[in-house]
Amino acid sequence: MVRLVLLGGVSLLAALAAEVPGEWPRWRGPFDNGTARGAAPWRWSDTENIAWKIAVPGKGHSSPVIWGDRLFLTTAVPTDPSQPGQAAPPAGGGGRPNFGQGAQGEQPEHKLMVQAYDRKTGKLLWEKVARTVKPHEGYHRRYGSFASNSPVTDGKRLYVFFGSNGVFCYDLNGKLIWERDPGVKLRMRNAFGEGTAAVIDGETLYLNFDHEGESFLLALDKNTGKDRWKVDRKEISNWAPPLVVEHEGQRQVVVAAPNKVRSYDAKDGSLIWECAGLGANTIPAPVTANGIVYVMSGYRDPNLLAIKLGRKGDLTGTDAVLWSTNKGTSYTASPVLADGKLYMLTDSGMLTCLDAATGKPYYERVRLPKPYNFKASPVAIDGKLYLSSEEGDVIVVKMGETFEVLATNTLAEQSFIASPAVAQGDLYLRTQTHLFCVREAKK
Repeated sequence: MVRLVLLGGVSLLAALAAEVPGEWPRWRGPFDNGTARGAAPWRWSDTENIAWKIAVPGKGHSSPVIWGDRLFLTTAVPTDPSQPGQAAPPAGGGGRPNFGQGAQGEQPEHKLMVQAYDRKTGKLLWEKVARTVKPHEGYHRRYGSFASNSPVTDGKRLYVFFGSNGVFCYDLNGKLIWERDPGVKLRMRNAFGEGTAAVIDGETLYLNFDHEGESFLLALDKNTGKDRWKVDRKEISNWAPPLVVEHEGQRQVVVAAPNKVRSYDAKDGSLIWECAGLGANTIPAPVTANGIVYVMSGYRDPNLLAIKLGRKGDLTGTDAVLWSTNKGTSYTASPVLADGKLYMLTDSGMLTCLDAATGKPYYERVRLPKPYNFKASPVAIDGKLYLSSEEGDVIVVKMGETFEVLATNTLAEQSFIASPAVAQGDLYLRTQTHLFCVREAKK
């Protein structure tokens, strides 16, 4: 059940729905915090509640986005299927994750593809080759791909970001409206690969290019692809997407990163505030509620900062940082923020639930029923947290102050790196080889 708060006779849920239309228009859902509208099945198997299953060509770890009855996906397909090293890794995490370097040297040619499916039937409606490229750099052997940046839609157009290889704007029928070459070849740490999601706010498309070179944040007119502004950033490799927040009438673009978290004025890119304190390899998406932004890192020097909005300048070490913790922070998975609680999942499968206002743990680093590895981000649906593992299990946990596992759902010979999507009671799961629609069977 969803608790409603009245705002002048209008529920908070209705207000949010009006502000952020679409069922799952972007990677972290309609509210940018990992929560979905409505409900979805929480029990399934290979033979139960699977409405359809389709094989997805090539390799891509981007998550699906949905508008109406259309689901959009990206993937990268080698032009020569016989090229070594292009097959997806075997299902299952296989113990400790491999954090070795990514692929070095010359890369085989790939078709960067965009696909649209009928989300109710799984029928392929259209597919386009955005660009055929010989990538300049590889990716992490298990966790990377040439199609890891999740697309985003505003219900009229689809924006597809392939990092160094460009951004492409299509209408929802697959007609190319514009394309843009960013003019940079990103050099990511240890050639781990690219994968920062694009972000839309109003008429602006935000693209972040943090790497081991000249980093920058780019704001484009979403209708034309032309620059609104560009700001140089003194940053290293970073995979966290921008988050647009509004505070006291000012829209800000917050970007978490290893050197400093920075907030820019959405109008012109001017710096509003900055704050040091995160560690290396920032990946989780920032989230916000009640005038607080939560940013985290989970690799070297892990940390979580709860930063109160409303200040300017350098906030490092000030009381604008309401609280912080280095316990249980996520390395890869983005957090879920719902009902005043912040949920974090480590790569090794430890779940933490904190009071978002104070940082006080309701429970901390609780292990799941068996060993798991995680790269996909959790999603919250109707009071339940869905955790998609590399081993092919999706563990459903009751949300709230006490830890309780409700179900473990297994898809045989599958492995999850991409995060789930939710639309009108259906759950969509992208594995390393397939796309599944989970739907309650009619009795």
